[in-house]
Amino acid sequence: MKIGFVGLGNMGGPMAANVAKAGHELMAYDADAARLAQFVEETGARAAESLEQLGSCEIVIAMLPTGPVVREVLLSAEQGGFTRNPHPELMVIDMSSSEPVGTRELGEQLARHGIRLVDAPVSGGMTRAADGTLAIMLGVDDEADAARVEPILLTMSTRIFRTGPLGSGHAMKALNNYVSAACFAATAEALVIGEQFGLDPSVIVDIMNVSTGKNFQTEVVMKSHVVERQFATGFKIGLLTKDIRIAADLAREMQIETPVLELIYSRWQTATEQLGADRDNSEAVLSWNRGREALSA
Repeated sequence: MKIGFVGLGNMGGPMAANVAKAGHELMAYDADAARLAQFVEETGARAAESLEQLGSCEIVIAMLPTGPVVREVLLSAEQGGFTRNPHPELMVIDMSSSEPVGTRELGEQLARHGIRLVDAPVSGGMTRAADGTLAIMLGVDDEADAARVEPILLTMSTRIFRTGPLGSGHAMKALNNYVSAACFAATAEALVIGEQFGLDPSVIVDIMNVSTGKNFQTEVVMKSHVVERQFATGFKIGLLTKDIRIAADLAREMQIETPVLELIYSRWQTATEQLGADRDNSEAVLSWNRGREALSA
């Protein structure tokens, strides 16, 4: 199948490479010309010369930083080039972390150009993006659309969860990342308290990982990226904070009181403001413990 892929960053690059490895004819697009050229050289994919050319594909996958960027690329950039002359059966898979309500609106806007949309955000980080074992949350209105995209998604994933109609995948992704961020904040605070009392942070993590405090952050992030101070998960703090905001906005739209969510959002927003949105999300502990050494190396 002729597949287009827009967005070749830390996650999008390895995801697109797996699509190419599966034997599909891949046309890639990225705003960073050097990154695009390197990807083409490494994978044998074809570089799209314009968004209009990208729209000639049967399926186009978007893996971009935010929902507004997705909408800009698909609807406005290059004078609306993507929608100018689309493939008659063009379907877009938005695998970014976008706002659920915005996704439904985008679906309506693309439908006016004869383009169908599904949302399929991912979880698992760069390692699982590279080895093709991401968890995918698929929001889709039509069973035929699901049947069409699932073989493509399985080139990047070992498990696809059907979450409901369009936008539900993005809602699930935001809620998942909120819980993950809450686990990070709680675990980081526990490490700082424990070290101040005299405990070894590395031992704290080891004990949590065989105890009831075990979570993704203790298993994957805390030892290497926080205790050993690598701070290199590949996921920017600004993007995680954005996902928590999406969850908070969704709660407000549903008129549900979520004091824990609001507190977690405030904590991550503070870290983003103090450190800058482009810092690694694991560096948040440095912001929360300013004025003292935040965990010894």
